[in-house]
Amino acid sequence: MDTIWFGDLSDALSAGTGPKYTRLAEALRQAIASGDLKPGEKLPPVRDLAYRVSVTPGTVARAYTRLTDAGLLETGVGRGTFVAQKAISAPPLRVPEVDSVLHNSEADPHEVNLISPHLPNAGQARLIRESLMQIAAAPPSGVMHYPGHRTGQAAREAVVSYLSNVTLGRLGAEDVVLSHGAQSGILLVMQAVLSGRRPVVLVEELAYPGYRRAAELLRADVVPVPMDEHGVRPDALVEIARQTDAQLLCLSTEVQNPLLIAMTPARRLEIVEAARRVNLQLLEDDTYRLGAVSGPGLRALAPERGWFVSSLSKSLSPALRFGFVVAPDGQAQGARRAAEAGFFGLATPITDLAATLLTHPALPKMQEDLRKEVACYVRSMVNKLGRFDLRWREDALFVWLSLPPGWRASAFARAAEAEGVQIRTAEDYADRNGRAPHAIRLAVNGGVSRKSFDNALERLRGLLDHPPERIAV
Repeated sequence: MDTIWFGDLSDALSAGTGPKYTRLAEALRQAIASGDLKPGEKLPPVRDLAYRVSVTPGTVARAYTRLTDAGLLETGVGRGTFVAQKAISAPPLRVPEVDSVLHNSEADPHEVNLISPHLPNAGQARLIRESLMQIAAAPPSGVMHYPGHRTGQAAREAVVSYLSNVTLGRLGAEDVVLSHGAQSGILLVMQAVLSGRRPVVLVEELAYPGYRRAAELLRADVVPVPMDEHGVRPDALVEIARQTDAQLLCLSTEVQNPLLIAMTPARRLEIVEAARRVNLQLLEDDTYRLGAVSGPGLRALAPERGWFVSSLSKSLSPALRFGFVVAPDGQAQGARRAAEAGFFGLATPITDLAATLLTHPALPKMQEDLRKEVACYVRSMVNKLGRFDLRWREDALFVWLSLPPGWRASAFARAAEAEGVQIRTAEDYADRNGRAPHAIRLAVNGGVSRKSFDNALERLRGLLDHPPERIAV
């Protein structure tokens, strides 16, 4: 490599973003792909190149290792590092067309699942496929090493950038722990926080059932806290926490699941003050938020006890199983140890993919298009079912319907299933020993045609209009 090449590498290192070793590896990869570095050509020794481009030898060694794992470089003991004779170059992108929803009425499915949200495709499928093909051609983290804290650095930095519009207080990549979706993140927080033989976890009166499942895995007791129209009641929180010696409260402040409550900034402050009085840790689940935040995160208000959990399941695709935990200031080590002991770390192709997606210039526009698509589905639900007691938000992936007199939730669910529509009832969100309201949650399903979706809603409306007859005895 001549003097001109060293200058090109120095320019690439100073102009790019991300870790220096990834910038160096990308500059070398591009040189190989363009033919400027030819098969069999010898690269400078690690220390020589480090000196010439003003980086550490470790930076060069990591760049060389990344390209060797990708098949672009090869090494020989005592010989040095060479461009591979048959260097792998990125294949031309031939991305299959995105699966479109069905528009043929004869092919429209009668069975429609409204249990869990199925995201409309606003371009994320193609973006994921293109990114996967690029990563497969030259995996930034390689494919022959165990994942670890270091291999996830780019993804953690991308998470910090992705959360730049969320008020979480001082935040760096070292505060982020990667997880297999938000459910895995919830479990990591509980493993980091809970102690004792039968710890107690507090949840909202109607709450995401995953909190209970995670707590049960750790042999923790789960106790619900009464709510009002603003969310968890601070007075009840203090009383129950003192009675049970609880250690953790799990809640959502932006889009409460299933009641769609957005907690006011004033109530968030009250929750934080209550948590400090009884020494509670706070887990804020932000998975369902699609739009802008309506107030500061609990981590910003209580940096010593606020844990933030989210994922890409409701904003890109649930297939990726990529989530993250933002720990309280300086407290990430506990969750990181739990992750390393439980699964060593996320697969490196997934962390490479997440880093690519979260920093992709097309992501903001795509997510705005997704919000618009979701709003269209919600409007359909309101148009079909709005004359009943319906809670809804255009920026949410589900609605909450209180059933009219004559219907019990369990009976309505059976009747809906007989009509080809699967739904979730309030029992799924209530304490097992408590009384659940006669209500149901209906999720957006963007995986079926709008015609099938609307037909399913019409069948539900027919059931709501005709509750079962009752015979007095």
